[in-house]
Amino acid sequence: MGLELIGRFMILSGIILLLLGGIFIMAKNIPFIGHLPGDILIRKENFSFYFPLTTCILLSLLFSLIFWLFHR
Repeated sequence: MGLELIGRFMILSGIILLLLGGIFIMAKNIPFIGHLPGDILIRKENFSFYFPLTTCILLSLLFSLIFWLFHR
């Protein structure tokens, strides 16, 4: 039973990684990702700082919902 559980976990992890990879590849085609209100962008003369705060929060909520649905 132990090896079967490990095998199922590895298959599920692989599927999740495959889906995440596809999302990262296609993310450049989604225009609003990274440009939402609340994303921090500071530009100075020779310096720029970008932190997508709102995007991170929304993605965290989305992934939490997905994992919660899988856990049920």
